[in-house]
Amino acid sequence: MKPLPRSLRALLPLVAAVAAAATLALAPGAALAGGPGLLVGAAEDLPKQPTLLQAKAQVELARLVGFTALRVTSQWTRGLTAPTASELAQLKNAADAANLAGIRVYLSVYPTGSSQTPLDDESRQQFAAYAASIVQKLPSFGDVIVGNEPNLNRFWLPQFNADGSDAAAPAYVALLAQTYDALKAVRSSVRVIGGALSPRGIDRPGTGRDTHSPTAFIPDMGAAYRASGRTLPLMDAFAFHPYGDNSSQPPTFQHPNSTTITLSDYSKLVALLGKAFDGTAQPGSTIPIVYDEFGVESTIPAEKTAAYSGAEPATTRPVDEATQGDSYRQAIQIAFCQPTVETLLLFHVSDEPALAGWQSGPYYADGTPKASRDTVKAAARDARGGVISRCPDLALSPQPAVAWPHGAGLGATALAAMLTCDVDCIYYARLERYPSHTTTLVARGTARSGEPLTISFPARRVARALYRFTLKATAPLNAGTPTTVTSEPFLLPVAKTGSR
Repeated sequence: MKPLPRSLRALLPLVAAVAAAATLALAPGAALAGGPGLLVGAAEDLPKQPTLLQAKAQVELARLVGFTALRVTSQWTRGLTAPTASELAQLKNAADAANLAGIRVYLSVYPTGSSQTPLDDESRQQFAAYAASIVQKLPSFGDVIVGNEPNLNRFWLPQFNADGSDAAAPAYVALLAQTYDALKAVRSSVRVIGGALSPRGIDRPGTGRDTHSPTAFIPDMGAAYRASGRTLPLMDAFAFHPYGDNSSQPPTFQHPNSTTITLSDYSKLVALLGKAFDGTAQPGSTIPIVYDEFGVESTIPAEKTAAYSGAEPATTRPVDEATQGDSYRQAIQIAFCQPTVETLLLFHVSDEPALAGWQSGPYYADGTPKASRDTVKAAARDARGGVISRCPDLALSPQPAVAWPHGAGLGATALAAMLTCDVDCIYYARLERYPSHTTTLVARGTARSGEPLTISFPARRVARALYRFTLKATAPLNAGTPTTVTSEPFLLPVAKTGSR
């Protein structure tokens, strides 16, 4: 790449600002979800550290993978109406470190376990006050997930009433409504995210593992909401954990004839949400979806076993690191083409050291990268660029930011411009006579999302006349209408435009 003339280098801050604005236009919370607006990140509590420096070290691992979102958690127990000072300090460090890295941060607030299920009005008020106090004291948290897998007995009891009917869904809806109101009272812009459901459950009481499938729990949420007479929504987005049946199952696997919902069962999930809520004040089939946990565990090589302890459960069926990377790329491809999905968070950034937990990060427990890390990084970049997958209904029109040469840049040195596209783009740039629009010089090429590129025109003499620059940008995949930008007309003197 040729060095940019000084006159164009001075415009770099302006180009960066325009490109950043184009990127923000794709951010979740706007109308667009899926496609290059998809946030790819991780659910990871390691950024919750006693100091900002320690938090930044953990967030840096996520940034090096190209992650643009992180989810951290805060667990509530009965009696608490605000986090402890140490918990709040660690949450602040995590949020500050994420913000410094340009990473969006989600907060998940949930009971520590089923023994702490908030079932009465007093405990629901305590939980809601706890969540509200965090966003009041830490405004960086603008996305709050309420609860964690309330369809499982591990996090919510009772699941069933004595007559076998669903006890968990109505009780969770009551908690979600109360927390929604408390969070909105602090700041109306806070996005309240409900659900966070497990992808499977058995729907049978009295088994010792009382759980609900999402295909039962979501309709029961809708029925409870309708029966409550509430005229306000419950949530601004819906969280879901689309884990496969085990780590060896590819993300492309579908469950058309069961109550399980995983990544490739998106249409089933959207249909359930629509049936549960459409026609009420709560959006259903159009609600943004946050996949806030998805993990594929990898086997641990012999040279890394010292960083781990315990034994791997036989049901996990971990895969090699190359397969883990390929599965994560497939997962990103799938989510990219799902129109209402705004975020996919992998579980985790770094492995849990206990083998009974999750070894699903692109880093080992000691913080060194796995072979899968670069695959995940490339997939996250390709998603931002809009080229990770061809989607049936996605049409991208790149938004190019161009710094055209002016002043000394139009003198004797080669004509050059600086281009930044918000998604990957194919550009066709021209120096044209004005107002006849006849082409004088042409430059063609490709630019990658968010990466400034110098466009160099051929060096040759041109006649003294009025000219202008034009540039047409087209998406290389999922192409919509090309975008054309032009410069103001200018007088180009008779001069050799090549280097002297």
